[in-house]
Amino acid sequence: MAQHSKNGPRLRVVQWATGTVGTSALRALIGHPEMDLVGVRVFSEGKDGIDAGELCGLPMTGIAATRDSDALLALKPDCVIYMPDRTDVDEVCKILASGANISTTRAEFFNPAEMEPDLRGRVEAACREGNSSIHASGSSPGFITEALLPPLLSLQRQLDLITIDEFADCVDTCSEDMLLNIMGFGAAPEVFAATEFTERDTVFGHSLGVIANAIGLPFDKVEVTSEFARTLKPVKLHKTTIAAGSVGGQRHTVTGLHRGRPVLRFRSNWFVTTDLDAAWELRDDGWRVTVEGDTPLDITIRFPIGSDPETRGRIMPNLTAHRPVNAVAAICAADPGIVTSADLPQIFPRFG
Repeated sequence: MAQHSKNGPRLRVVQWATGTVGTSALRALIGHPEMDLVGVRVFSEGKDGIDAGELCGLPMTGIAATRDSDALLALKPDCVIYMPDRTDVDEVCKILASGANISTTRAEFFNPAEMEPDLRGRVEAACREGNSSIHASGSSPGFITEALLPPLLSLQRQLDLITIDEFADCVDTCSEDMLLNIMGFGAAPEVFAATEFTERDTVFGHSLGVIANAIGLPFDKVEVTSEFARTLKPVKLHKTTIAAGSVGGQRHTVTGLHRGRPVLRFRSNWFVTTDLDAAWELRDDGWRVTVEGDTPLDITIRFPIGSDPETRGRIMPNLTAHRPVNAVAAICAADPGIVTSADLPQIFPRFG
């Protein structure tokens, strides 16, 4: 476990994956006042050997990306920012066992109490071996399901229900592989309807469960419902154009119940176009959080960045990438193991 205060040694960090969000994280790491980028892990042959700055649109850094994970761990980083589209458990355990901490956006690690026992056991054993810790965060789940709720809840002495509505045009924040092969946009309706997105849906319940446990209202059940909408005309994603009549919008509602009563709810409204065959209210990208209790609240968060694709493509991934970067110092100072937002102090960025 690397111990670093804000006035202590600079943290040595490796960026692990450079997709849409990983590239944003890489940009944030380069020039960070208290971190040194020491390596970049890439997965494609075309990125192997490319300078880190070139990968994210910044000046050359002298740090070449590599597919050689052993070479990166030999650099003895304090932390790895782990952001691939899929989790390689062997790889995660290897990183942790080497002594490097992990800050990740991977959904499996939000709530250790909800992890598969074998997976949790393997990861915790690797943390013990390396005296390291791992923490999952991001924007959603992450900021909106965990970081924002404690200050809102601090105004309450009676909670009836918190509902989080998320509105997201997913094209600018997700890679093409994520949109097509993981989220299922562009699929035929009958294929999408038959697909089980268990991990994607339940992770919001796992994340909200961290808060539920912290406030003394642990879930005895999590309910999930799903809907989808078809595109009215062809829609271009990044390079791929999906057909009219394919899935272009989806809603998933995850509700945590305590003693049979709904207490925390997340409802996604995700789309790649607003030209859909469903009469859904699709707001601009952002969130609406309503708190029903003895101090009711209704909060809207929107992103005032306009519709220019280049601007959106540059800014929107920051929502997911920056919190894991800002959390690095706290993760490095945490006790070994899988740590949640309830275990860490409040996350502050360091500027200057």
